[in-house]
Amino acid sequence: MAQPKRAGSAASLRAIERILAARGLQVVPEAIDDSREANPGDRQWHRRARSEYALKRWSAATPPRYLDAEATLPGVTAWADRALTDNAAAGALLLTGQTGTGKTHQAYGALRRIAAGGPERFEVITVNSADMYGRLRPSQVMGAAERELRRLSEVQYLLLDDLGTAKASEWVEEVTYRLVNYRYVHCLPTVITSNLPARDETGPDLTDFVGDRVASRLAEMVTSLVPMIGADRRRGGRVA
Repeated sequence: MAQPKRAGSAASLRAIERILAARGLQVVPEAIDDSREANPGDRQWHRRARSEYALKRWSAATPPRYLDAEATLPGVTAWADRALTDNAAAGALLLTGQTGTGKTHQAYGALRRIAAGGPERFEVITVNSADMYGRLRPSQVMGAAERELRRLSEVQYLLLDDLGTAKASEWVEEVTYRLVNYRYVHCLPTVITSNLPARDETGPDLTDFVGDRVASRLAEMVTSLVPMIGADRRRGGRVA
């Protein structure tokens, strides 16, 4: 019984097509978009799906000025690729240099490269260090600062921008130690930018700001140190 029914349906469709053709109309079969259909055996499809999801999370965490960020320096791309391959072994990426040399652009670009690679999981928080310390200061809301510190400490990827610009104090050093120590112990990938050099025998450096305990952990955490030199690109109208 099924076969005649299919034949009748086909005959009806042809009749409709003849009527429409007589009126100068043409039946155009609706295109079927199967691009979204999951194929459990298609690894590339799943990678693309993960990439799209991760890039959306990256965009949500990225300020508009850096939405076109792209990692171009070998040390930055190598770190991002290592993080994508073995998250726990990535360590920290430290970008140092004067204002306007492109540190923040490269930092966001590194995270974008990871997201585009389609990782199994992608959670990220990006924060300027001055804003971070502002959020972590004791407030009237009991436990708010501790919850924020825990959130920054535990997130899979953390971008800490402009470390070393806040006024040094025992409180700042203690907060920085707690944050860095947690990420050090739990092998969580971290991206740090700083106007201060990692080491400088003739002037202030990052160690002077963070203290010896943090500096010791950073020395082991940092698997890619990228010093950036050049003029302030912002003064020339370029995003940096």
